[in-house]
Amino acid sequence: MKRYILIVAGLFLSLALLAQEREFIWPRNKMPNASDTQIAAMTSESKAEGFNPAKHRQPYLEWFEAPANPNGTCMILISGGSYKNCCDMDLIALWRKELTAKGVQCVNFVYRTPRPEGMPYYMTAWEDGQRAVRKVRSQAARRGFDPEKIGVVGMSAGGHLSLLLSSGSQTVTYDRVDAIDDLPCHINVAIVNAPAYVTSDADELGIPASRQGYGADVSLSKVFPFDEKTCPISLHHGGADKYSPNGSTLVYRKLRKMGVPAELHLYPDKGHGAYGFDRALEFLTQMGFLGPVEPEVALLDRFQSDSARAFYSKEPVWPEGKIPDFQAEQCVPYLEWHIPAVRKTDAIQIIYSGGSYKNNDPDGFEVAPARRYLNAMGITVVTLKYRTPRPAAPLAKHTTAWQDLQRTIRIVRSEAAGKGLNPDKIGIMGSSAGGHLTLMGVTSSRHNSYNKIDKTDNLPCNVQWGIGIYPAYSLTDGIDKHNTTKGNDDSAVLVPEFSFDLDTAPMLLIHGDADVWASMNSVKVWEKMRAMGVQSELHTLATRPHCFQRTASPGTGSYTWLDRIGEYLTARLKLE
Repeated sequence: MKRYILIVAGLFLSLALLAQEREFIWPRNKMPNASDTQIAAMTSESKAEGFNPAKHRQPYLEWFEAPANPNGTCMILISGGSYKNCCDMDLIALWRKELTAKGVQCVNFVYRTPRPEGMPYYMTAWEDGQRAVRKVRSQAARRGFDPEKIGVVGMSAGGHLSLLLSSGSQTVTYDRVDAIDDLPCHINVAIVNAPAYVTSDADELGIPASRQGYGADVSLSKVFPFDEKTCPISLHHGGADKYSPNGSTLVYRKLRKMGVPAELHLYPDKGHGAYGFDRALEFLTQMGFLGPVEPEVALLDRFQSDSARAFYSKEPVWPEGKIPDFQAEQCVPYLEWHIPAVRKTDAIQIIYSGGSYKNNDPDGFEVAPARRYLNAMGITVVTLKYRTPRPAAPLAKHTTAWQDLQRTIRIVRSEAAGKGLNPDKIGIMGSSAGGHLTLMGVTSSRHNSYNKIDKTDNLPCNVQWGIGIYPAYSLTDGIDKHNTTKGNDDSAVLVPEFSFDLDTAPMLLIHGDADVWASMNSVKVWEKMRAMGVQSELHTLATRPHCFQRTASPGTGSYTWLDRIGEYLTARLKLE
């Protein structure tokens, strides 16, 4: 009998503990704008046999298990579903698993759906969201996290709601109901995936962007307050999403104007969905939400070995006495072949450095680690030493380097077949001034930079892809200097030397968010290419300056940047 009582008592205790994990956010009869047309349930619950809507009117928090090694951060997980339901069970499970493993306390937030009647489609969800943040903050001491390390992660309508919560905590959405409402409802960090209804051609009715987020009359939705408590945000969006990725670029630009650290991750040819959660974890690491940021490590120290290379050769770019616009003070250009011991593709990647068009170094941190990394992937690399310093006026700063690049592409194309490589699988990659040079090669190959000197120049100099690492001098507010407006203003447009001709190739762009040669250089290139129907990939890195990769902390995007190149080329070249 005693044993039976103990078992029953234990059962009741277990049930009580389980019951505490689901926490309703509103006191009884105090929920604003209550309606019997709305429920609060995940779709898996609402579609279950025997579901009774009348018993599921109250929005709630579902607290998950505490992490084994807590780091003081709590993330609120928010499903999407067009504000018609909460349907992202799989994403909630994924986010919970990944974040809990990193030491984050996770809590699922289930808000009222479907859309309310007689008010904006997001309004009751926003009311629930502000109350939910206050309830989470009230639990900080008991559950062992920092009340100033509360974040949100959401997808689609959940991404829209995440933006409302991260940019609009100073907007009062409901009247005070109890002491919980004396707590602030700001959040401290946000991961926003494929936010819906962000452009003005979508926000009034809450629909897919009717003009794909383009047009002189299309802007960032005025729904989002972007008040003084707006927190750092990492934005993730597919380039082919019907809920326009231009919404994310507009949010990113707004955050930059406010001086709020942010990241933007755009994925080519991807539709509506959540992509790149590893990038979100790197963002949280960089911002200190997953624990102390580790000491930075020099990139060249990490990639010292040429062991993956089997063949090396060096040759001049120009025949003797045939250099166009010869300048005696400039270096003599040359190219080098680096062919891997185990070749896994017949493609060729050309790489060169930056240096303000005043110098360049094919053995420095912008080139050598990348060529070693790609050789280890089985990719052939050609490095280029182009002419520097800058040519004398009236030649533009990039003219002789552009000539060297066009000639190099033609030489590589002419020699590819003889080396068992494909003359129509050539990509180019450069950093800083070399990023500007890459944009010249990608967008302007139909414009000759010099007169033909031999039969090699009968070959085309277009490429099949480009990789731009913090390209400089790409906007009119930074033609020959740091970007004076940080590239944020509409008056800062792409420089005229980029033709964006019919051979314009897709790109991968990576840029530090705090770069004095602004990350908007890369963002506005991405926007231009999307407008042309060219799908490119882009990653910006919060708080990171020019040359973000020279030294970087493990676990951050600046440390793993070469992996973005590897992933991009793996997908493009269909490597295994």
